[in-house]
Amino acid sequence: MSQYHLNEALILGAVRTPFGRRGGALRDTRPDELLAAAIGGVLARTGLPGERVGDVLAGCVSQAGEQGANIARQAALLAGLPAEVPGVSMNRMCGSSQFAVHAAAQAVAAGDLDFAIGCGVESMSRVPMFLDLTLGKGDFRGFDGLHPDIAARYAIPHQVESAERVADAWRISRAEMDDYAMESHRRAEAARAAGLHAEILPLKGVDKEGAAITLAHDEGIRAAIDAERMRGMQPVFRRPGEGGVTAANASQMSDGASAVLVGSRAAAEALGIRPRARFRARVAVGSDPVMQLTGVIPAARRALELAGLSMRDLDWIELNEAFASVALCFVREFEPDMERFNPWGGAIAHGHPLGGTGAGLMAKMLAGLEHRDGRFGLQVMCIGHGMATATVVERL
Repeated sequence: MSQYHLNEALILGAVRTPFGRRGGALRDTRPDELLAAAIGGVLARTGLPGERVGDVLAGCVSQAGEQGANIARQAALLAGLPAEVPGVSMNRMCGSSQFAVHAAAQAVAAGDLDFAIGCGVESMSRVPMFLDLTLGKGDFRGFDGLHPDIAARYAIPHQVESAERVADAWRISRAEMDDYAMESHRRAEAARAAGLHAEILPLKGVDKEGAAITLAHDEGIRAAIDAERMRGMQPVFRRPGEGGVTAANASQMSDGASAVLVGSRAAAEALGIRPRARFRARVAVGSDPVMQLTGVIPAARRALELAGLSMRDLDWIELNEAFASVALCFVREFEPDMERFNPWGGAIAHGHPLGGTGAGLMAKMLAGLEHRDGRFGLQVMCIGHGMATATVVERL
């Protein structure tokens, strides 16, 4: 047996919390507590003792306030891991926790660690995007507070405007975006009602009145969509008739966390832990910072090339629905089997807790592959300022 095979990085477990609406059921739960729940949950499900974890790598976008001071370390301690287990926080914007999983796998494959947790969190209720502690409030400095030289060279717009430009470039109509959004909710509700989300860890939360509840599903999913109301919503930035991106056909701001346990084949076998999947490709790319959201196309192409697969080989395609126009431009380019494309809906319905989404979509995709007895899955995410991450996994 080769050393490469011994060090092969395998996915041993993957979980996520329910994704709560901003200001919803998880509004009183601190982000370090959310992440600690995910870390503890993945260890409980796999049976790995906490002292065997070599590192905790956490994605988080707004690393300020309760998400500052290296939230990976804080959450690891809250989860009860020994003080000897280190933690590091990283920010690749929306792809943060997908990249954290990549980094965990790379450390294991290199032989540096036997086990590592790639995870992520975002509480958009408690830590607004681009929180500015000097002002004590959130603003959009992530887009309009760029260094003057970068602003002069690229004129990077807000992501919503980039989503509009994607729709213009691929000739995606407002009606198509709204129809796609409604289908995302329909699929998400069907999966929820059928109890298919084996990856979700129920969490304690509060209802509108503050009474204690248990949240066991994604809070943003709408069982019924008012199509007339959706079609009547005004564009976020552009004038009516000149734009099509609305709050209804874009991802929801959310609270949530996720965790993926990665281990070497030899270490897992020694402990009797059954692996769930192996990595066939891990990719991060840069793309046009003005269009900003189109990196999913070259990222997917590169990942499939590295994996030696085609779109037809995939049993599950999980693309983060930051905006309906991003999903639809991907569909235009690759023409995937739509029964295999976001089969359980996406972020338009279940929400997008930024740093918590990447590992969460990985957990969701693995649950979906197991439910469908599929083999190959592709996860791909667009990232602000022009980047994308992609992962191809093979279920074992």
